[in-house]
Formats: sequence, structure tokens, C-alpha cells
Amino acid sequence: AGSYGFQAQPMGFPGGYVVPPVQNQPTMDGTIWMPIPPSIPHCPPGLEYLTQIDKILIHQRLELLEIVTDFEVSNKYELKNALGQRVYFAAEDTDCLTRNCCGPSRPFTMRIMDNVGREVITLHRPLRCSTGCWPCCLQELEVQAPPGTTVGYVVQNWHPCLPKFTIQDEKEMDILTITGPCFVSRCCEDINFEVLSMDETCAIGRISKQWTGFVQEAFTDTDNFGVSFPMDLDVKMKAVMIGACFLIVSLSF
Repeated sequence: AGSYGFQAQPMGFPGGYVVPPVQNQPTMDGTIWMPIPPSIPHCPPGLEYLTQIDKILIHQRLELLEIVTDFEVSNKYELKNALGQRVYFAAEDTDCLTRNCCGPSRPFTMRIMDNVGREVITLHRPLRCSTGCWPCCLQELEVQAPPGTTVGYVVQNWHPCLPKFTIQDEKEMDILTITGPCFVSRCCEDINFEVLSMDETCAIGRISKQWTGFVQEAFTDTDNFGVSFPMDLDVKMKAVMIGACFLIVSLSF
């Protein structure tokens, strides 16, 4: 993976001084946030959380209006660590007409905020062809961290039967590849997209759509997803993998 291989991340300030993390405190709705990590040199602000985790769980929030009326509302997600502590909160920024006319092929901006309300990651998906059957106008997603600073891209690759994507750095150099199953609709089991090295010989991580049960699968479009990556993977590539998960969510589920 070149310079985006497994890099140890420093855990404090030069000279050994470490800012004590904020202790866990539940919010008014009972949510427990992950403690705020100390600032890290050369790490995009807000991505310090990602240096401490090797997995992030993405839960789509149920919207009563959408369940009752099938009216497409702006999607919202909670991003949690393996302990169930909220790391980020994501909200889709689209207008009502776009959501209900374009459906899953709609362009969107996804804003990902940390536990002090600071926008730390922004995802931009432009309007593209809604099918991957032809090798033109394929999907692309830009990842910015912080907003305004591009750290990478997720690009859909044409393949006759498999969903495939490439993760690129900010210079559009290919870093990792993602391969999904031929059929993304399965009953009673998780659906996995493998994150591999470019030659597809080394497993780097996984993006999974988790089975949520018959009732939720049948009557709502809310889903749970997981993104796993090496602890020492560069935080920028971790952020791009999170972006890849949101692109896969919008296309396949």
C-alpha cells in the first residue's frame, strides 16, 4: 500500500506531555461518547479518534415519518467503536426533491461530526449513472478531512458481475481495492465487501452489511454496517474506507 501502509501513530505531544482524555459522560439521550483523544501532530483534526480503533460500527437511525409514509427523509447515522461509544454522527445534506426523485442514485453531501459538533469529515458524491452495467459515468465519492482538504477518493470499477471499487489517495493514486459478492441480497447472513491490496493478495480490512432481523429488513430501509481496518493504517485511509462504506450503502442497500 506504499506510503499508506501500516504506520504507527504517535499518541501525545512532543516531550511526553499527554492531555488527559475527557471521561465518558452520557448525553441527555443516554448516548455515551468516546473520550476525546489528545491532538496528534500531522493528524487531520478530528481524526485522532481513528488512531485508537480498528473497527467502526455504523447504525442508521430510524425515522418514523419514513416508516409510516415511505417518504424519503435525510439519512442520519451513528458511528460507534467496538465498546458502543459514539465516535461520530453523520447527517446527509440533500434537498427533499433530490431525495425523492433520484432515490438511491442521488448525489449527496454527508457531513460527519465529532462529539463537540465539529465537522471533521465531508463526503461528496456527484450525480452519476445509476447502473454499473456500462464502463462509463461510474460512481465516485470524494473524502475531505477536514472539510475543504481532500484526503482521498472512492471510485467504482466496471465489472460484469462483481461490485468493485478502488480507494485512491488525494493525488488519485490507487491504494486499495474493494471487492463485494455477486449477490448483495441475502437472507439471514451478513454481506461482506473485502478490502484488499491492489494486487488482491493481501487482506487489509472489510466492510460488512449486518443482518438485522426479519422485521427490520422487511419493513424499514435502516441498516447496520461495520468497517474494520488495521489499527496502524494511516488515519486518512481509514476515513476514506468510512466514505467507501457510505458509497456502498447508497448503491447496494
